[in-house]
Amino acid sequence: MRPLFSLIFLLLTATTFAQHAIPTVELLTEGTKTSLRGLSVVNDKIVWASGSGGMVARSTDGGKTWKWVQVKGYEKKEFRDIEAFDATRAIIMAIDTPAYLLKTVDGGETWKVVYENHQPGMFLDAMSFWNNQAGMVIGDPIDGKVFVARSLDEGNSWLAVPQRYLPVADSGEAFFAASGTNVRSLDRDESVMVSGGMRSSIFIRGQKITLPLVQGSSTAGANSVALMDPGNRKSGSKLVVVGGDFNKPASDSLNCFWSNNGGKTWQAPAKGPRGYRSCVEYLGKNKLVTCGLTGVDLSTDGGRNWSGISNIGFHTVAKAKDGTAVFFCGGNGRIGKLVGSF
Repeated sequence: MRPLFSLIFLLLTATTFAQHAIPTVELLTEGTKTSLRGLSVVNDKIVWASGSGGMVARSTDGGKTWKWVQVKGYEKKEFRDIEAFDATRAIIMAIDTPAYLLKTVDGGETWKVVYENHQPGMFLDAMSFWNNQAGMVIGDPIDGKVFVARSLDEGNSWLAVPQRYLPVADSGEAFFAASGTNVRSLDRDESVMVSGGMRSSIFIRGQKITLPLVQGSSTAGANSVALMDPGNRKSGSKLVVVGGDFNKPASDSLNCFWSNNGGKTWQAPAKGPRGYRSCVEYLGKNKLVTCGLTGVDLSTDGGRNWSGISNIGFHTVAKAKDGTAVFFCGGNGRIGKLVGSF
């Protein structure tokens, strides 16, 4: 009986180890000529990504296979953000003048322009939806005011918010179209934003609060914000911001901060991420993941300490809206997936 007992013990040990394997990033695909920054994970099977060269990717089998589409007539556009609703419906954001929002209802086979703006200086940065009907898009300041447009019909039509209701922008302040996550929706009437630029890095939630992130150049500041209390999204009390200087990707100075009071004050982690980070995502139970040009880091204590799990560079990370899958996207058509539990 002893050999049988030993075999059972070894099998149980192996199973337990597998269930608690150190998480890492599995590279699913790369080599397509595009830099992917838009990412929307509908569920554990349906994933959309978008990027430069007018490219859009879609998977309906959890990332095993991908269908690539170059949107006809927009081959030179950069689609820096995407919002997907299911396997057939999605909206992509083309950033600079003229700026476009396009929608597909047939899985990317055809696209319809649902918003365009030819105003000089127009540069869209990110989209965020409260639900499948209500969403917003933000852009760099125009005439000294942050640009915001909203939709209440699943992105089929958009209206720019009147300037009198918009935040005043500081000199040199701008948003980074780095990962589509410098704006997050709290509820239908409230959102949070983070910015950067020459003179300051700013957290915007009704009022503007200066962030302690690195600043002082056009490539420095906050890139992404994550909400850590989805059960109490209206208050949005627990937040994490990441950023740094895009031109100094290995610098870990002033690149991450957390707040437990809705963004009124911010604290630095005891151990921060390993360099500039362009995106941060909440995974649940004080767990977060962040990514950038130098790799991927995880936190299990609400952003107070971070540990590196991969040296593969990505621009964006997103968790499934309905599910647990976590995907990444980046340069050279690179798409990855978080594997292992923690």
